[in-house]
Amino acid sequence: MLTCSDTRVGSARAPTTAREARALPRATVWIRLTQARKPVAAGHLLRRRQRESLYTSPDIRQPPDEMKTGTPVSRSGRFSAGPGDDVARFTESVSFDWRLWRYDILGSMAHATMLQKVGLLTKSERNAIVKGLEAIGKEIAAGKFRWRTELEDVHMNIEAALTRRVPAGAKLHTGRSRNDQVALDMRLWLRDELAGLAKELRALQKALVDLGQKNSKVIMPGYTHLQRAQPVYLAHHLLAYVEMFERDYQRLSECFQRVNVCPLGSGAIAGSTLPLDRALVAKLLGFVDAKGRPRLTQNSMDAVSDRDFAVEFCAVAALIAMHLSRLAEDLILWSTAEFGFIKISDAYTTGSSLMPQKKNPDVAELARGKTGRVFGNLMALLTLLKGLPMTYNRDLQEDKERLFDTADTVRSTVRLMAAMLPNMTINAKACSRAAADPALLATDLVDDLVQKGRPFRQAHHVVGKLVALAERLAKPLNQLSADELRSADSELGAEVLAVFDVQRALARRKLAGSPAPKEVTGQLEKWGKALGDR
Repeated sequence: MLTCSDTRVGSARAPTTAREARALPRATVWIRLTQARKPVAAGHLLRRRQRESLYTSPDIRQPPDEMKTGTPVSRSGRFSAGPGDDVARFTESVSFDWRLWRYDILGSMAHATMLQKVGLLTKSERNAIVKGLEAIGKEIAAGKFRWRTELEDVHMNIEAALTRRVPAGAKLHTGRSRNDQVALDMRLWLRDELAGLAKELRALQKALVDLGQKNSKVIMPGYTHLQRAQPVYLAHHLLAYVEMFERDYQRLSECFQRVNVCPLGSGAIAGSTLPLDRALVAKLLGFVDAKGRPRLTQNSMDAVSDRDFAVEFCAVAALIAMHLSRLAEDLILWSTAEFGFIKISDAYTTGSSLMPQKKNPDVAELARGKTGRVFGNLMALLTLLKGLPMTYNRDLQEDKERLFDTADTVRSTVRLMAAMLPNMTINAKACSRAAADPALLATDLVDDLVQKGRPFRQAHHVVGKLVALAERLAKPLNQLSADELRSADSELGAEVLAVFDVQRALARRKLAGSPAPKEVTGQLEKWGKALGDR
């Protein structure tokens, strides 16, 4: 099966690597072999797409600006003239949807194979079409293909080029509309983006676990309201993000299941009177369930107008971006002189054009900042869809840039954050100094009084009085004298000061999910094994 090539933020280029060009002819072999593929368990579908790749990571270039003008194939005999140049420029989408070319070609190969099976193409016509599509794919991969704006989109560009070279190409669009064609291409593209992002999330989780394992003894303050709250292990803090990204991974897996449904055969709106074999196309393109059965859309009107899968991906991506932003904010704070908990290497920081002493955490700041555009893309898609009557409307052309940008932005940010984490050093002494603040164990003193029989609210009040007293006397909480302790409550004695031992306090937290040494060690081992096995 095919997995999408790696893309980079802001890129709009065409693949040029020789290795990728050599891989293209294998597509026909891939179509034949897919028919004999053994079914796999549902839980492995996403991971399978992470492992299997037909194309390698491309070097992508912007399609050439010099594009010929003329009459688009889609206007056909209904129109007496082509659109005005301004209309052609306004309505074209090939400047961005060309990125779907791999999937358009593979979808067309599968469609041609099906047309041959049902008797609408001869074997020689099918072979000529596939050979022609492979040649076009090589040209695109080599950066030699001329994209033409008057042909509007990636679909018509490829079909027109094929038809000029192969007479049977005029039959390729039999039983197919651009409405179900683009829905297919987007699902194929998004499946591989999901697989790629899921793999990158795993790498980020591993980087967090590795950092925690290397600094497993480091204790730091945990914060609420950005105020010191209670002591925790640094590893426990990092593992909180591992849990967040695990939920994101699960959401990607669930999204994959809804993306992995084949819409081809739905036509423009109402299917076709031709004897098409939708199930064959679905199997050829890997739209199957855990038992290898084809997964087909069940309503042609919904199939061509549905963009829920794009919205769902953008929503999952928005959550990932939010989690990345929170992680970035922690790293930014920790790197300040006021905290001094971490030092980010020069490779992942920048300087100032004026102030020579500055070392700025720009990678983390951009990770935080790019979250806004990901949120904006989600809102743009929802707004785009909210007023559309059934079924397909040209408004849907506007979905791709939002979808592409979201995938590019989130994937590149995940990769950069995963790469930055191993390039940080932890200032264990600074963390320890901050965690040594006895006020962090005020709640432990409350718990101690509760265990001795005090009602919680009474114990909470007494300790609050002690905290206020320590502040007035400008003394650490654990250095109050016996008389000072009794001034807040006559039953208190110096023995309560034994509570103020950070190591002991953490060891007493025996609940599942707590920052106790045994719990944190167990979680690090669990995640290390889980991520190492994937």
